[in-house]
Amino acid sequence: MSAGGPVAKAPVDVTRLAAVDAARAARLLDEVRAATLAGRRTRLTPRPVIGQSWERVRRSGVDPEHDVRAGLLTREELERRRAASPLRHVLPVLREGLLSVADVAHHIMVVADADGRVLWREGHPSVLRRADGLGFELGADWREDVVGTNGVGTPAVVRRPVQVFAAEHFVRSHTTWTCTGAPVTDPRDGRLLGVVDVSGPLRTMHPATLAWVDSVAKLAEARLRELHLASLERLRAVAAPMLARLEGRAAVVDRDGWTAAVAGMPYAPRIALPKSPSPGPGWLPALGVCTLEPVADGWLVRAGAEPDPDDGARIVLDLTGPRRWTVAVTGSAGSWTHGLSPRHAELLYLLAAAPAGRTAAELAGEVFGDPARTVTVRAEMSRIRRYLGAFLDHRPYRFGADTEVRVLLPDDPRDLLPHSTAPTVLRGRGTPPGA
Repeated sequence: MSAGGPVAKAPVDVTRLAAVDAARAARLLDEVRAATLAGRRTRLTPRPVIGQSWERVRRSGVDPEHDVRAGLLTREELERRRAASPLRHVLPVLREGLLSVADVAHHIMVVADADGRVLWREGHPSVLRRADGLGFELGADWREDVVGTNGVGTPAVVRRPVQVFAAEHFVRSHTTWTCTGAPVTDPRDGRLLGVVDVSGPLRTMHPATLAWVDSVAKLAEARLRELHLASLERLRAVAAPMLARLEGRAAVVDRDGWTAAVAGMPYAPRIALPKSPSPGPGWLPALGVCTLEPVADGWLVRAGAEPDPDDGARIVLDLTGPRRWTVAVTGSAGSWTHGLSPRHAELLYLLAAAPAGRTAAELAGEVFGDPARTVTVRAEMSRIRRYLGAFLDHRPYRFGADTEVRVLLPDDPRDLLPHSTAPTVLRGRGTPPGA
């Protein structure tokens, strides 16, 4: 960030220093923050995850010297979001894993949705009052590009657990606070559901909080997986006798397209449905022309003739958003859009950047830095092929020769897939690999 070029020696080792002397760690971080934001020479730098966040926040126009209080959600909108959030099903897991310790240690537990809106907030009363003073209230917007580096917005961007210790916060008024957040993702498709965060005054926090919060977030994801499997089992009991009476290709799926049972066709874990499915004839990417009929907690999908590969299709890979990405397909049979997980967005970008294609080993080397991890790559590409199907070739993996592919990128290249460390993505950001 310094106009004179990089002069720092090493990032601050917050974890080790805070475990020994939290007050000294806070003073050192305050010096690093002040020097870095002023562009002055300093012998130490912020940790990479923090320094990269500060760069994003500066580009967003957040003022480090002034609070930003985005408008709170209305009570009606807050309740609507709570009712729609899958995180409501795992509140008991989060409370059991976090609240008892948080209350004793003078922390609070915060659960935010994928948009960074605080949906639930519980914990020690005095800390809740202090959080009110920071604008950390129910319905508040704590996205990184709104309030700066923090334990809700930053984990949502980088898609991994982050502890933001004291002056690692970008906004000065937050620097007496420490937040530790972990993303909670949908175990079915990797979609971000929200962030669980434990926050409190600087003196009450410990570096081990990061592992604790991450573990509880993973327990919540495991519970969501159990609930999903149980719901499919219930739907399967309804689907089996129904499909036994039908001829031709058919499937029963839940409201999100996850398959409970099939007849006359290969099993696929998920059938991509329209964003707002409705009864009647339609077109689905995996099946072609078909008919949807509502059943209990899902849909009966009755397929027509086998679909042919669609020549001359157009694919638009939209990577403009900081947290959400999509692939849209337009062909002779219709149009559809599919939301992408961080890994699928990364893999499709890599394929778009290499029209001649990439082998599984090449993709593994790009994504994981290990060409031997081909099993993982093949599993992910198999999942991608479930919704892109005929539009992707393999051996090597690539978009079909008759498919027009367009990639929409962020206005600022540095905002491209901020979670990714793949060398091709780093070059797309203008960041040398290893920097």
